[in-house]
Amino acid sequence: MKVHDGSTSFAQPRLAVVTSGTFDGVHVGHQKILGRLCEIARERGGETVVVTFWPHPRLVLYPEDNSLKLLSTFEEKVKRFEELGIDHVVRIPFTKEFSQLSSDAFIRKVLVEKIDTKYLVIGYDHHFGKNREGSFEYLTENAGRYGFQVEEIPRQDIDHVGVSSTKIRHALEEGDIFTANDYLGQAYQLSGKVVQGDQLGRSWGFPTANLVIAERYKLIPKDGIYACRVQWKDQRYEGMMYIGFRPTLNGIQRNIEVNIFDFDQQIYGDMLVVEFIGQIRGDMKYENTELLRAQLAIDRQDALKILAGYR
Repeated sequence: MKVHDGSTSFAQPRLAVVTSGTFDGVHVGHQKILGRLCEIARERGGETVVVTFWPHPRLVLYPEDNSLKLLSTFEEKVKRFEELGIDHVVRIPFTKEFSQLSSDAFIRKVLVEKIDTKYLVIGYDHHFGKNREGSFEYLTENAGRYGFQVEEIPRQDIDHVGVSSTKIRHALEEGDIFTANDYLGQAYQLSGKVVQGDQLGRSWGFPTANLVIAERYKLIPKDGIYACRVQWKDQRYEGMMYIGFRPTLNGIQRNIEVNIFDFDQQIYGDMLVVEFIGQIRGDMKYENTELLRAQLAIDRQDALKILAGYR
């Protein structure tokens, strides 16, 4: 798969089969669209192209609003597109100036002149251009003028899976990892750099890797303990993750730390990818650290049970 910056030259593929959107999370609803894209490309001998916008439009149009949390970084989206068999991803830098582009200008400048679209696949109720004025009806009325065919994925084909990015965000905010993963079609992920902590966990027999998540917009699930899988370099391990303020220790900042089972490596400064498999419990305050330590032993066993059922 090739990733193209929207501001650079783009060698037009043979018979471009295209879709566009933000695709936050690349969830199973999005996968309906992407699957149809790949199907048409196979039938017609074409190549698939996903046009996506980054940064997310709301991060640009409402920079002061910190309430929006995204399910995926651009890199995570690209990885998912590749796993789903997409040939090309065109990243369009989203700016306030770009947001003023009319639907006609977007179609002509991006879909026609840049990509030479031959087939365009969109989800129902998809709108684009300034004030979201572009629509499926507009596209079909003008498809002859633009020189491509348009196909809309019917409402029932997407609605029957009952999924949306909003529903996934809500599930993660409630700690409902099973529902979120079901809607995503894979385990929800966090990527972070390992930094040095106070090493209390190590003294209790539960050493943890403290993570810093660089992207402020990335959604962090509800505080609590989670069964997880951890990717380090090319290896995958099992573990349990803690998110919270460490109330037993009267913590004042939110911590994200993972105890990797049967692991003893020096990983400060390395990147870890954590896959959430299931919530074990919510965050709790204990009377003393001995009770907390005892609970962690129970949490480990619960994590292993959840992970065993996930394989």
